[in-house]
Amino acid sequence: MTRSSLFSVPLFIGALMLGISGCGASEPGTQTVSTAPAAGQPANPRVLIETSKGNITVELFPAQAPHSSGNFLTYVNTGFYDGLVFHRVIPNFMIQAGGMTPDMQEKPKNAPIQNEADNGLKNLRGTLAMARTGEPHSASSQFFINVADNAFLNHRGKSFEGWGYAVFGQVVDGMDVVDAIAAVPRGNRGPHGDVPIEPVVMKRVTLLPDAAGAGAAQPAPVATPKP
Repeated sequence: MTRSSLFSVPLFIGALMLGISGCGASEPGTQTVSTAPAAGQPANPRVLIETSKGNITVELFPAQAPHSSGNFLTYVNTGFYDGLVFHRVIPNFMIQAGGMTPDMQEKPKNAPIQNEADNGLKNLRGTLAMARTGEPHSASSQFFINVADNAFLNHRGKSFEGWGYAVFGQVVDGMDVVDAIAAVPRGNRGPHGDVPIEPVVMKRVTLLPDAAGAGAAQPAPVATPKP
């Protein structure tokens, strides 16, 4: 099993230690960088994630994270995420999905994309961010939703250790479902830890019709990862 799109072992261990003590909140956090579309631009795309625990609606930020948003929409529009699971969940930290089938097999994915964690967006509660390995520009299909304000995942500099995790969206409805997923019983499955004992399945992931124009206007950019 490849480790692409998963947290690197060193950072993930740090995430376990720091993320659990992250600052939670009853509502998603507020960014200091504006994510509203510029005047005359289409509305931000919204995507519905229908899970076995309920529905989650996320708004994407294509102006701030064009590579990550376009990449995510490519997977959404091809039905890639349908039937995959939230394969790693940690209370007061995050829930991760986008790569594993219910039997914990990794689904073949597209090439990795450029890390956009330097876009000014923070890993606040309720934000959607790209998962990756320790290599900064290795994100592909997997993503996570922050359940707490996880400042240690933010961009600190363009070094191997400082790149951080790119935020590209925000939960706008269904944080109660996110919290419910984060609270499910979990255990080990083969080499994987923090796996829900009962699979939490993304039954269907679709671009919402009223945002179809915005999504169509944001094709996935072609990008070569940079060191």
